[in-house]
Amino acid sequence: MKHTAARTHRAVLRATTHPHTAMPFTTSRGPGRGRRGVRTWARANSAVLRLTTRVQEGLQEASRRPDRGDISTTTVIIWVAAVTGAVLIAGTIAVVIAKYNGKLNGL
Repeated sequence: MKHTAARTHRAVLRATTHPHTAMPFTTSRGPGRGRRGVRTWARANSAVLRLTTRVQEGLQEASRRPDRGDISTTTVIIWVAAVTGAVLIAGTIAVVIAKYNGKLNGL
């Protein structure tokens, strides 16, 4: 997925404006918070912005390409049958060798 300046700018505008009033959010330092509180808020907002942008891009990709290469049910059934067959064959060989072990020593 390509990150363009316009896409990032739109995401920043969406994330930094209030959804009902379209007014910018004001960063409140809160009681007793100095510059450290502002940096923490900025870091948290940045992380939320990245996560929101990534989720939106994933949803857009999923709606644009509904078949993302997921394994089909038929493929799973075929693999289970093949593994089961291999285990049965190996088990049968082990039983035959265990049963006739004494008789096969002279070969």
